[in-house]
Amino acid sequence: MWIVELVVVLFFIWLGARLGSIGIGFAGGFGVLFLGIGFGVKPGAIPVDVILIIMGVIAAIAAMQVAGGLDYLVHIATRILKRNPKQITFLAPVVTYTMTLFAGTGHTAFSTLPVIAEVAKLNGIRPSRPLSIATVASQIAITASPISAAVVFFSSELEKVGVDYVKLLLVAIPSSFLACMGGAVMANFLGKDLKDDPVYQERLAKGQVNMEASSEGEKEITPAAKLSVLIFGVCLFCVVFYAMAISSTFALIKDPILKRDDAIITFMLGAATLICLFCKVDAKNILNAATFKSGMSACICVLGVAWLGTTFVNAHMKEINVFADNLLESYPWMLAVILFFAAMLLYSQAATTKALMPAALALGVSPVAAIAAFAAVSALFVLPTYPTLIAAVEFDDTGSTRVGKYVFDHPFLIPGTCTIVFAVILGFVFGEIFL
Repeated sequence: MWIVELVVVLFFIWLGARLGSIGIGFAGGFGVLFLGIGFGVKPGAIPVDVILIIMGVIAAIAAMQVAGGLDYLVHIATRILKRNPKQITFLAPVVTYTMTLFAGTGHTAFSTLPVIAEVAKLNGIRPSRPLSIATVASQIAITASPISAAVVFFSSELEKVGVDYVKLLLVAIPSSFLACMGGAVMANFLGKDLKDDPVYQERLAKGQVNMEASSEGEKEITPAAKLSVLIFGVCLFCVVFYAMAISSTFALIKDPILKRDDAIITFMLGAATLICLFCKVDAKNILNAATFKSGMSACICVLGVAWLGTTFVNAHMKEINVFADNLLESYPWMLAVILFFAAMLLYSQAATTKALMPAALALGVSPVAAIAAFAAVSALFVLPTYPTLIAAVEFDDTGSTRVGKYVFDHPFLIPGTCTIVFAVILGFVFGEIFL
C-alpha cells in the first residue's frame, strides 16, 4: 500500500509542477486531502515554523525593496560586473550568492540576471555560462544563509544531536561558496564560444539580438535606499549575533527569553518597521512588491508540499527505516542523492529539508553526513521550470541559454550538479574540521 501512496504523492507533485508557481502548494495540500480521505493516512505536522520565518524575512526584504534598497544592491552588483566584464562567469555567482546569503531568498537573483546577460553578450562571452552558474549559486546559497528557513529549521534538528547553529554555518558557508566557484570553472568550458554558436548567429542576422548597452540598473539611488540596506544589514547582524550568543558554542546568554526562531522573526519585523518609519515607506505599498508576492507564494508552496511530504514520511517511517537504514549506514553520501531527487520534485529547499532531514537524523545519519548532504536540497535547477531559470532563458536574447527538446538538456544541469557534488565533498571535509 505504501507504494501506491508514494505514487499518489508523486502524482500530486507532478500536478503541482504542471500548474507552476504557487500551484505546487495547492496540489500538495490537495494531496494531503486525498491521502487522508482516500487512504486513511493521518496528516503530518504543518510546517508552521518554516512558513513564519519566510513571512518575517520577506516582510523586511519587501520593505527594503519599496524603499529602493534592492535597487541599491543591484547598482553595486552592476558596477562590480561591468568593471570586470571578462571575469563575468566567476563574478556573477559571487554576486548572486552574496545577495542570497544576505537576503535569505534566491529571488534577489531576478534583478541581476539581465545585467549578467548584457555584460556577457557585449563582451563576446557566451551568456549561458555566467547565467547558469549565477542561477545555481543563488539557489545553493540558501543552505548557507543565516536567515533562510531551510537553515533555521535544519539547525533546530541538528541541535537535538548536539550540533548548533554556528557550527552548521561554519561548514555550510565555505563549502557552498567554494563549490560555486568550482561550478563556475565547469560552466566556463560548456557550450561553443558565442561567436561560433549557430543559434546566436541566426538571431543576430535577423536583428533579434540587442547589442546596445542599456541603462537598466543605473536608477537614481536615494539616501532612503542606502538607509534601508543599512537597517536590514544591522538587523541581520543582530540575528546572527543573538543566535551565536544563545548557542552552545558561545553560551553568552544562558537562559534566552527569545528562541532563535522567535528572534529571527522579531528582528526581521523590527527591520521592516524601522524601514517604514525612517525611509518614509507607505506600508500598503509593500503588499505590491515583487519580493512580497514571491515570498507569500513560497509560503503556500512550503505549506502544501512539505505537509504532503511529512504526511507520507510519518505514515511510513517503518518501511523507510527498513529500506534506508542499512543503505545510509553503509553509504552516508546516499542521503545527498535522495535529497537531490526530492528537491527536484519539491521545488523548495525549506520544504525538502522539512520533509526529509528529521527522518534522516532519526535513522542515525551522522551530523557530518547530514550537513554535507544539505547542499543537495538546492537541486531546483534539474527541471527547467523554476522561475529564476525561466527568467535567465528569457533575458538571454542570444539564444545561448536555451532548453532543448529533451527537457533535461539545458545549460543549468551540469554546472548545478557539479556544484552540489563539490559542496557535498567539501561538506565532509569541513565537517570533519569543525564538528
